[in-house]
Amino acid sequence: MSDFLFRYRYYLARRTTQILLLGTYFLANLYGWSIVSGNLSSSVVFGFIPLSEPFATLQMFFAGAVISADILLGILVVLFFYGIIGGRFFCSWVCPVNIVTETAAAIRRKLKLQDKTNALPFSRNIRYWFIALALILSFVFSLAAFEMISPIGIAHRGIIFGFGFGWFSLVAIFLFDLFSQKYGWCGHICPLGGFNALIGKYSLIKVTHDATKCVHSLKCFLVCPEVEILELVGKKSHIISAKECIKCARCIEVCDSGAFKVSIVTLAKQLKEGA
Repeated sequence: MSDFLFRYRYYLARRTTQILLLGTYFLANLYGWSIVSGNLSSSVVFGFIPLSEPFATLQMFFAGAVISADILLGILVVLFFYGIIGGRFFCSWVCPVNIVTETAAAIRRKLKLQDKTNALPFSRNIRYWFIALALILSFVFSLAAFEMISPIGIAHRGIIFGFGFGWFSLVAIFLFDLFSQKYGWCGHICPLGGFNALIGKYSLIKVTHDATKCVHSLKCFLVCPEVEILELVGKKSHIISAKECIKCARCIEVCDSGAFKVSIVTLAKQLKEGA
């Protein structure tokens, strides 16, 4: 039992964090607790600490909304954490859709579908085009375009207030990831993940790889949702510095040789290695 808990320590920690956060929002709405109010796009913690999602706020700005001082402060608080941990830690430690996509990926591996069902292969860079599209549509229609249809918001609101037809978007993502594209939503389409990748590129917490310990089992390639970031694995010791890393630590958990670990890496070292 202790070996299981240690091996899947990051996975269990992530799921616990996601469930606790969703439960806190749900109970706060149900009982009117002041511990947290709002949603994943804009919240107030303990009644005075604002948290504002940068991409959602940027859409509001493009839509013509006046951005208040407390929202700007909330952005700074979030950017501080993104600068330390990395913007895409949200994807694996907070986002409820991550539970859906990782479940689909696990079933793909179990059924050995990962090499057979990429029926509609497309570039991972398409999510960055969706960022631009969301901002353009926000400007044209004077509303936060992605926030209106975001599965992340739908899942979060559904857990708190009831899903209604919101289940359909999550089921669609599950089926898309399962039968068409491995990590199709999170790894290729989601503009929030792409935007957070851009602003968290030089975060201080990184996964590092020690090539001297690598036994080339390739298990890390099977579980990583952003497999392209592992292109140098087994070739040389390096920092997994790619901005797309979601800090899920699955590579650490499946590596039998301990070639991966979490490290604090200074900006100077990141720039030097990237040079």
